[in-house]
Amino acid sequence: MPASLLACPSCRQTMEQHRFASGHSGDLVLDVCFACQGLWFDPQENTRLAPASVLALFQLLHERRGEASRPVAERLGCPRCRQALVRGYDMAQSGRYVTYRCAQRHGRFGTFGAFMVEKGFVRHLTSLEIEALAQRLGTIACTACGGTVDIRRDHACPWCRSALSLLDPQAVQQALSRYGQAASNAAPAGAGQGGSPEQLADALIALERNRSREERERQRQRLEGGGNDQFDLLSAGIELVWSWFRR
Repeated sequence: MPASLLACPSCRQTMEQHRFASGHSGDLVLDVCFACQGLWFDPQENTRLAPASVLALFQLLHERRGEASRPVAERLGCPRCRQALVRGYDMAQSGRYVTYRCAQRHGRFGTFGAFMVEKGFVRHLTSLEIEALAQRLGTIACTACGGTVDIRRDHACPWCRSALSLLDPQAVQQALSRYGQAASNAAPAGAGQGGSPEQLADALIALERNRSREERERQRQRLEGGGNDQFDLLSAGIELVWSWFRR
C-alpha cells in the first residue's frame, strides 16, 4: 500500500484518510477504519481537532452508519512500527475510556464509542439510578472496557474502575450545543455549520445502535451456549436518546 496509507491496528485493512480542520492552523488527516469502527490518532491529533471538525466527524459517521463492523481484535499492532499496542485508559470529564497506545509514542487507537466518551456524549449514573437498576438487573456491561459489572455489589467497574455511564439525551444535546457554539464562534461570517444537531445526533445514535445490535447477538449466543447474559446499559441509553430526538 502507499506509504501515506496506514493499516488498521485491529483488522489490518487499509484505513481511510479524511481531512479535518485543526483548532490551531491548517488541517489534520485522520485515519479511520469503518470495518472496526476505530480511529487512529497521531500524537495530539485528538486534542487538535477544531470544534467544527468534531461535528464534521460525526456527520461522516452518519453517512457511513449502515456499514457492517467487526469487534476489535484481542491484539493490536501499531501501524507505524508494528509493535503491539498497550491497552490503557484516559480520563475525560464524562469518565474513563479505553485507548490502545504505541509504546514508541507513534499514536493511539480507539473506538468510536471511546471517542464519544472523550468528547462528552455520555454522563455518569447517579447512585440513585444505580440502586434503581440494581433492583431490576443483575449484571451490565461497562461502557469503558466491556467488562461485566454486578451492580448489586459494585457501583464502579471492578476491571477498570470506571464510573458507570450512560448515553443520555441531555448529555448528547449539551455536547452538540457546546461544539456547535464553539464552531459558530470560530467560523467566519457566512460559514455553514455542516449539519444540524438532529443529523449529528442521528449519526451518534445509529453508529452505537449497530454496535449494540451486534453485542446483543453475541449475548444471545452466549446465553444459548450456557453463559451468563448481561444487560447492555449503553443500548438502553441509545434507545432513550433515539426516542427523545424523534419526539
